[in-house]
Amino acid sequence: MKKYFLLLLLITATLSSFAQQIIPYSHYQYQKLNKSLYNLNTRFHTSLKPVIGDDTTITAQLDSLLLVGTDRTRNSWVSRKLFNEHLVEINKEDFNVYMDFLPDFQIGRDIEHGITTWLNTRGYQIGGNIGKKFSFYSSGFENQSRFNDYLTRYIDSKNVIPGMVNDKFKDETPRRATKDWAYATAVLNYTANKYFTFTLGHDKNFIGDGYRSMVLSDVSAAYPYFKVTTTLGNVKYMAMWAQFQDPLSPVFSYDNGFRKKWGAFHYLDWNVNNRLSLGFFDSIIWQDADVDGKRGFDVSYLNPIIFLRTVEGMNSSPDNALIGFTAKYKLLRNMTVYGQLALDEFTAKEVFKGDGYWANKSAFQLGLKGFNAFKVPSLNYLVEFNTARPFTYTQRSSLLNYGHYVEALAHPMGANFKEFLTIWNYQLGKWAVSAQANYAQYGLNLSGENFGKDINESYFTRTRDNGYKTGDGLKTNFVYLDGRVSYILNPKYNLRFEAGAIFRQEKNSLLKDKTTMVTFGLRSSFRNIYQDF
Repeated sequence: MKKYFLLLLLITATLSSFAQQIIPYSHYQYQKLNKSLYNLNTRFHTSLKPVIGDDTTITAQLDSLLLVGTDRTRNSWVSRKLFNEHLVEINKEDFNVYMDFLPDFQIGRDIEHGITTWLNTRGYQIGGNIGKKFSFYSSGFENQSRFNDYLTRYIDSKNVIPGMVNDKFKDETPRRATKDWAYATAVLNYTANKYFTFTLGHDKNFIGDGYRSMVLSDVSAAYPYFKVTTTLGNVKYMAMWAQFQDPLSPVFSYDNGFRKKWGAFHYLDWNVNNRLSLGFFDSIIWQDADVDGKRGFDVSYLNPIIFLRTVEGMNSSPDNALIGFTAKYKLLRNMTVYGQLALDEFTAKEVFKGDGYWANKSAFQLGLKGFNAFKVPSLNYLVEFNTARPFTYTQRSSLLNYGHYVEALAHPMGANFKEFLTIWNYQLGKWAVSAQANYAQYGLNLSGENFGKDINESYFTRTRDNGYKTGDGLKTNFVYLDGRVSYILNPKYNLRFEAGAIFRQEKNSLLKDKTTMVTFGLRSSFRNIYQDF
């Protein structure tokens, strides 16, 4: 134990001499830190991800994961690079840089549909620090893939690779079974002092302590943003401005590309004490230009500390406002309860009428997470419930909805659903095991009526104002099971052999879609790639 404590101190000291590292967000990697982040003796701001800048201890603990299972007795260059170190690693007095090749080679079988699936991804990551104030991170991936049946249908219907970008050959007829796309991220961070951090990026952000987020998640593609983070004692405050794209709206011209929309976000996280944390969130989405192309960026939303809903009301604007609340409470030594509430065009007087008014658009999350389950060291767990009423996150058009690049900025199922999920992972040395189970019930459109699940469909297409309940429409049951076993070759860039199995079923009175799949691969990434929808 003393050896690991000294190692952690060494890592912290090394990091403190530079600007803090940027650790890409991966739920699987971050969940391994439950014991450090959610025990009763700590008071961290855990709901803002990825970790950047002033959370020195969190960054050090995340970085310590990159040393698990390494053998410092290896002497040859090839052995060190393959099993222990970054491919390129330069450490100087005033800067450090690392660089890695990130392969993701998989082969699998979609058994029900008789499809041999494969993924051929060649990627890179490069990161580091310049002096004590600047840090940077970039990753890029060139990909070709043959997906299973349900993902292929999803891609063909939405013209987007889940969470990434459009298929290069989406306009071909007939559609190619093989998908081809490129994907990249970049983040530049400036830590001015212990109070202020400025981040310019083309990446994703996540707010919450759960697997899903009902206020801001990393489901959709990366986007450009500028973020200011302020830390004052037990309070952390974030203001962010971002630009999103809407491929569904008619373009003004070929030269202008996809239509754009803007978003402004504020989030305050208050650690009341070692057990309790409270968070307050608000956001505004507005379209980049109207039919005359005049509006653009609205400077009314530049003030980083003002309540956005008030500005929207003062402007008598047609923009899309959303407010939210987050909380976590360390219930036991190894168990934390957390939750979220999102309100989107919420009408209080209609709630008390209880007649299912369409504009009572709200979403809710409640979960438990912890570590050392059943007294087993390093057995981490999460149990979570999520729900969103019909028409939540929708707007008059997709150019104003709470989405980006056809996908959601919150939950991947959109709205009009209830979901229960649980995720467990365990690591012993270089062996790691993970298991996930999702059950959801949602309502699809039926007989031409919009029941409010698809956030890209205008709420003007509804046929009535009252009588909406969560799950109304074509009642559909969804089951998703995912199990994976991996052997980690190099924890520095998560290089591993991995075998996995997936079972997915979507069932209602009109269809039964079932997928059973096995995969094998050599993988290396820290990305969240969601397929559980």
